[in-house]
Amino acid sequence: MPKLIRLYITNVLIGFAIAAAFVAMLLWFNLGNLGSLVANSDAGLLAVFLLWFSNGIVFAGVQFGIAVMKLKDEDPKGGRGRPVRVDLTKPVRVMQEAPAKRQR
Repeated sequence: MPKLIRLYITNVLIGFAIAAAFVAMLLWFNLGNLGSLVANSDAGLLAVFLLWFSNGIVFAGVQFGIAVMKLKDEDPKGGRGRPVRVDLTKPVRVMQEAPAKRQR
């Protein structure tokens, strides 16, 4: 399996696991009376599934985004590998031409 696909699947599973913990805490602490509402409703399991699935999509996307941003290029191309120093204390002359006058 390619490394990128494995990275994606791993981070999606981590995101859905975080979503499961988040939904469990929402129900356990009964925030907004959500736990008792789900427990006393006919469609409680559907509501929990939809809450977990929608939060799982969000958390999986965030988790994968973080993982991609943490990747580093092993062989950078271009540049000398050191920052360019700019002396900001010396003024720089900038020439600007006057805009052309419109003919009426």
